[in-house]
Amino acid sequence: MGEVDPAFIQDPQHRPKLSVTEAEGIPSIDLSPVTSQDYISDPKAIEGVVKEIGNACKEWGFFQVINHGVPLEKLQKIQAAARKFFDQPLEDKRKIRRDERNALGYFDTESTKNVRDWKEVFDFTMEETTLVPASPDPEDKEEATWTNQWPEYPVELREVCEEHSREVEKLALKLLGLVARSLGLPEHRFNSYFKDQSTRIRLNHYPPCPSPQLALGVGHHKDGGALTVLAQDEVGGLEVKRKTDGEWIRVKPTPNAYIINVGDIMQVWSNDRYESVEHRVMVNAEKERFSIPFFFNPAHYTLVKPVDELIDEQNPAKYRAYSWGKFMTHRRLSNFKKLGVDNIQIYDFKF
Repeated sequence: MGEVDPAFIQDPQHRPKLSVTEAEGIPSIDLSPVTSQDYISDPKAIEGVVKEIGNACKEWGFFQVINHGVPLEKLQKIQAAARKFFDQPLEDKRKIRRDERNALGYFDTESTKNVRDWKEVFDFTMEETTLVPASPDPEDKEEATWTNQWPEYPVELREVCEEHSREVEKLALKLLGLVARSLGLPEHRFNSYFKDQSTRIRLNHYPPCPSPQLALGVGHHKDGGALTVLAQDEVGGLEVKRKTDGEWIRVKPTPNAYIINVGDIMQVWSNDRYESVEHRVMVNAEKERFSIPFFFNPAHYTLVKPVDELIDEQNPAKYRAYSWGKFMTHRRLSNFKKLGVDNIQIYDFKF
């Protein structure tokens, strides 16, 4: 990626400011009361974690977790393998390029909000194959299969990706339970939706950009799924839109922490008690950046709607039910072609 092609240039109102606001930033939550091997279950400490998570979801929609139980060595191995993969010549990476039929593999021309992102990615799912709707058409009952595509090099990529993902999945399930409890729901309230999960894991590489004031690694967006668990390197670049004033706040990298954010599905399940928050990724002229998001998503056949326990006469449901799989398939269309209109959003389902 050399000089900036016009396809990457953001509209003036979305261009990043190069002066960074690194305010106090998103909350950091110590999960040791729920992850440490040697603690005797302390209900008070666990309740404290539940409360912190509830406050973070309400006020920010984002938080970081430390002492989360994911072994550091698993993260280091996937980071090293990702570097090796992206260091290859483009023609080698494109041997496993994803296409309109299969959303998994390598891709370097993704768009967000119809503007091209300054990044290249490698996507895979928890299982070797994942069932999804064949099209966004509500009448079309046909299913399609996404299949993981693993490169020949580096040979260890598949193994380290699977090992790290299994550990992050345990963390995601733990967080799902804590978020449920923070809403006053039973810990396992949401678990059944993930039996045939459509979770997607991504390796992101953001090369140095000659004009970081014009382009973004990922344009402003909200995540469509339930929760996102992100590992980022020490370079930093993730920015979150602060709910109180709409200011973009840089998330300062914390070594061996994971960044968690509430997705659109959780916003709907919670009937707007928790909100999916806009975020974006800055690039810079000197350094490349790597990150690994784990998009924790339910089965494609899940009908997403506010949970019954959070609805009453004073708090009627704010959304009508929608199919997660159809929503996800519709969203994918804009990865391949400029739609000329905004992609589907949860507010399209508001009463």
